Amino acid sequence: MSVAHPSPAAKLDRLRSLSAQGPLAPAATHAATHAVARAPIRTSFLSPDRQFPIVVEALDPDLDPMAWAAAERARIENWLKTHGGILFRNFAIRTAQQFESFAESVEPVLYGDYGDLPKKEGGRNTYRSTPYPEKQMILYHNESAHLDRWPRKQLFFCELPSRVGGATPIVDCREMLRRLPAALVQEFERKQLLYIRTFTDRLDVSWQSFFKTDDRRQVEATLRQAGIDFAWQGEDALQTRTRCPAVITHPVTGERVFFNQVQLHHLHCLEPEVREHLLSTAGLERVPRHVCFGDGSPIPDAVMDLIGKTYEECAVRFDWRRGDVVMLDNMLAAHARDPYEEPRKVVVAMGSMFDRAALDAQAGTGVSR
Repeated sequence: MSVAHPSPAAKLDRLRSLSAQGPLAPAATHAATHAVARAPIRTSFLSPDRQFPIVVEALDPDLDPMAWAAAERARIENWLKTHGGILFRNFAIRTAQQFESFAESVEPVLYGDYGDLPKKEGGRNTYRSTPYPEKQMILYHNESAHLDRWPRKQLFFCELPSRVGGATPIVDCREMLRRLPAALVQEFERKQLLYIRTFTDRLDVSWQSFFKTDDRRQVEATLRQAGIDFAWQGEDALQTRTRCPAVITHPVTGERVFFNQVQLHHLHCLEPEVREHLLSTAGLERVPRHVCFGDGSPIPDAVMDLIGKTYEECAVRFDWRRGDVVMLDNMLAAHARDPYEEPRKVVVAMGSMFDRAALDAQAGTGVSR
């Protein structure tokens, strides 16, 4: 005589019935505890007094990070728009190639035509971190905020942490805006910014490298289409002037944020000896990067000191661990790089490209979300 075994649904109903009657029997309690212990991830924060960034830590050593990220893409997106940044830890991502696969699981269409960063060897759409002197800090900025198109999502992977220094400080730009004086915020909103960039080989990236072409007419067509003023300076130099906002409304969350590269471009923020060298060799009209208010008036040095102080008040720092991945909403969070001592290898990916024209259209229609 065969014995009919209860179906999984019947087992679940039986477990619910027992739970409703009172405490679970020891065997059931053990099963429930085992299920909790096998949770694939846990979330936390770096400090109890702030929720930026959220830390997502893998607990299951057998977890496939790519499959998990693809399955949890909606939840990752929700974390990102809520917290502005995510620190992924212990996801067994060991190589730059694995990082690229993970980044593609989170953001399927990565951007591979960025001219300001060198491509990562062995990667398709990943980059090495900015080749800037390791003893100097890269100041706070939102990636490509001075251009007509930028990534909304940016990911950083720690392939190798430095022995000393080398943190990637991050800032919630919503908090930044709240901390700045209201009158200064209004001035930035009203005047906007004018970024002046002069592409000169040996002083900065050449225009040929940045635009990936030697054809001047192609460069001119690209600039006209983007609405960027330009002028050729001699045979080798190109200067562009781009008017951009300093404060934006985030297209997804509807929040106001301090979004720009004012600190990264303002001459006052350079080391004094570097500033003097550039001014003496190139002159103010040909320095690689500069920024002023959108009406052409200078941004006072005292204002830049205040902005730098406020960035540091908002900054979150943590020590890189090998395999860490940080994902930022580039329109909610700014980042920088602390000085360091070799070695240090951080790989970058970006995606979800956004056009400034979409912001202009949103502002023109008065749309808010």
